[in-house]
Amino acid sequence: MSFSENVIEVRGLGKRLRDATGELVILQDIDFCVAKGQSVAIVGASGSGKSTLLGLMAGLDTATDGSITLLGRSLGELDEEGRAALRRGAVGFVFQSFQLMPHLTALENVMLPLELLGETREVRNRALGLLEQVGLGSRLTHYPKQLSGGEQQRVALARAFVTEPAVLFADEPTGSLDTATGERVIDLMFSLNEASGATLVLVTHDLAIAQRCDATVRLAGGRVVNGAAV
Repeated sequence: MSFSENVIEVRGLGKRLRDATGELVILQDIDFCVAKGQSVAIVGASGSGKSTLLGLMAGLDTATDGSITLLGRSLGELDEEGRAALRRGAVGFVFQSFQLMPHLTALENVMLPLELLGETREVRNRALGLLEQVGLGSRLTHYPKQLSGGEQQRVALARAFVTEPAVLFADEPTGSLDTATGERVIDLMFSLNEASGATLVLVTHDLAIAQRCDATVRLAGGRVVNGAAV
C-alpha cells in the first residue's frame, strides 16, 4: 500500500521532567512521520516512553524539545484550548481502561461525543449503527458495570469511531483483556479502521498486533531504534 500526505510529523522530539533529584529524560531525538490512512504501531519495553509519545502526538501533553505537526497544525503553537479544539471531532481515542462514563448506558456513551460536538441529526442512529457493528445491538441500555471487559472495550471502539475521526490513537487497547477477547477487539478495531480510512497510531506490547500495522516505531531508552519512514 502506498501513502501520501503526512497526517503526523514528529521532528527532534524530546520530553524531560524535573524533580528534586534532577532531570529525567523520557524521550529524545524522536523523528518519524505517519501518512494519511497509515497504521503505525509504537512498541518497546515497559518504561520506554510509548504512552508518553502517544500523548504528545495527540496534544494531551507538551514537548520539551522539537515539534509535532498534527493534521497540518503545529501543536507547539497551540495552547491547551487550541489543541482540544483540534482534537474535537478529528481525533478518536481508545484506552486500556475503557474510560466509559459509568452513569451512561452503552448507547449514551457512544452518542456523547456527537452531542458534545453539537450534532443534532441522526445522533442516535449513528451510535446505534456502530454498536450493532461491534455486536452490541442487544446491550444498548446496559451500563458499563453490567458489561464484560470485552464489551466495554467494544463500546469504547464504537465511541471512538462515531465522530468519523481522521486519526485514531489507541493506547494498549487489549491490555486489560484476556487473549481471546483481546484478539476479537483488535479484529474489530482494524476492521472499523479500514472501513473508515482513518490513520491509526497504536501503542502495544504485543508484537503480533504490531505486525498487522503498516509500520512500526520501536522505542528503547527514550529513542527510536527503528521506525516508520522519516
